[in-house]
Amino acid sequence: MATFDLTADKFQETVQAEGITAVDFWAEWCGPCKQFAPIYEAVSEKHQDVRFAKVDTEAEQGLASAAQITSIPTLMVFRDGLLVFRQAGALPASALEDVLEQVKALDMDDVRRQIAEAEAQEDSAQ
Repeated sequence: MATFDLTADKFQETVQAEGITAVDFWAEWCGPCKQFAPIYEAVSEKHQDVRFAKVDTEAEQGLASAAQITSIPTLMVFRDGLLVFRQAGALPASALEDVLEQVKALDMDDVRRQIAEAEAQEDSAQ
């Protein structure tokens, strides 16, 4: 699956969809973003079961702000509507492949349980 541009009006719908969505926050003027772009595109061709989105932080400043993007490129990976990976900086292809394999291997019931437990601890601490 090739990469596609993602805008604020489709962001929530896209990342909350069932399955895996990778989102690359980038800008045209960003050197590391330009280095990462062909890696991201090549990996997208190998993983037909993953959606690979790109958010232009210049065109989507509100979305970048809402996502708390402070440096680019930033990669976020969502699975079944949950953010399961976030990292700033360009990744080599092998590292991106590894992240995707780890996300695919997640036990999402266990992830949801861990999130619920963490939220319960936060609530009890307040």
